[in-house]
Amino acid sequence: MAQRSPIAPGLVAEGARMASICNACRYCEGYCAVFPALERRLDFAQGDLAYLANLCHNCGSCYYACQYAPPHEFGLNFPRMLAEVRGASYRSYAWPDALARLFERNGLVVSVATAALFAVFLSVAGYLAGARSFFAAHADAEGAFYAVIPHAAMAWSFGVVFVLAIVALGAGAARFWRDTEERPRDFASIVPLGEALSDAVTLRYLGGGADGCTYPDERPSQLRRAFHHLTFYGFMLCFAATCIATFYHYVLHRPAPYPFASWPVVLGILGGIGLLAGPTGLLWLKAVRDSALTSPQQTGMDVAFLVLLILVSASGLLLLGLRETALMGLLLALHLGTVMALFLTLPFGKFVHAVYRFAALVRFHLERKRPLPEFGSE
Repeated sequence: MAQRSPIAPGLVAEGARMASICNACRYCEGYCAVFPALERRLDFAQGDLAYLANLCHNCGSCYYACQYAPPHEFGLNFPRMLAEVRGASYRSYAWPDALARLFERNGLVVSVATAALFAVFLSVAGYLAGARSFFAAHADAEGAFYAVIPHAAMAWSFGVVFVLAIVALGAGAARFWRDTEERPRDFASIVPLGEALSDAVTLRYLGGGADGCTYPDERPSQLRRAFHHLTFYGFMLCFAATCIATFYHYVLHRPAPYPFASWPVVLGILGGIGLLAGPTGLLWLKAVRDSALTSPQQTGMDVAFLVLLILVSASGLLLLGLRETALMGLLLALHLGTVMALFLTLPFGKFVHAVYRFAALVRFHLERKRPLPEFGSE
């Protein structure tokens, strides 16, 4: 792999300064996993800060409780610093590096442009293969989707994009784990792995106890947690629908489209609704978020990912409702284009936080089972 770009030394130095102040104060040690992890170290190199940043949900509770926040001379804004380090870690660990730099410059424009290019390419290919067929209505019994784009073309194109995304995500995760200085085999430790999975699927650290986290402002709220759950489980339902449809096609020899009462369609509808409601809610919360806690570069990455999720779910639901009409060809090209763009950009945007955060949670539970380090002078 090519030599990756490190996180800016100035950001690492500022992060180490703030982390040292927080470590001396320890007022916020009960808020989330970040502070118990922080207290296990005195020095903060790039790997330490990236680890802490990806443990952080950027809820802001520590900022609102901090006695050293601006206008104090220490100027401590710990969650914003972690947001900046988190965004820098996405760029530092991403592979291939050239694509990461392209996405960094304007994630939203690159994401939407990629979706549009794929959609135009598929539309032109479908039109050239048969203009009359592309703009005609096809009954489900005629294999509506495959009457426009052959199944082999769909399977190979998505297979290639999916494999590229998995390889790129795996390379980024390996770079992140290497910087934590943990052994590769420790990641598969059963108990820490299970505890990290439980934390991830329940969004434990977005709960804020009984009241919720301080997002989008200093008032506790469960809204962000609810919208995250809609997004995550909407994505998983859509993934399950795709897996079941694949089983139907290759094992049961039942090609799509499937009836509205079938498992692939029911799960796809429920997942699509979740992927509309969740990302839309998260975009709204970002729009009204306390600007003192936001990192402009990180916000752009987040917005690009959420917009693509909305486009995928909206185009998918439209395609489902209009699949036996003359609009099916165009809607199919639009939906497939947005899905391909989503998978192609996964390793370079907000989605990687799910990968790095899970790895950080595994590392947190590995550390938690070890004796506390002894700090002191001889």
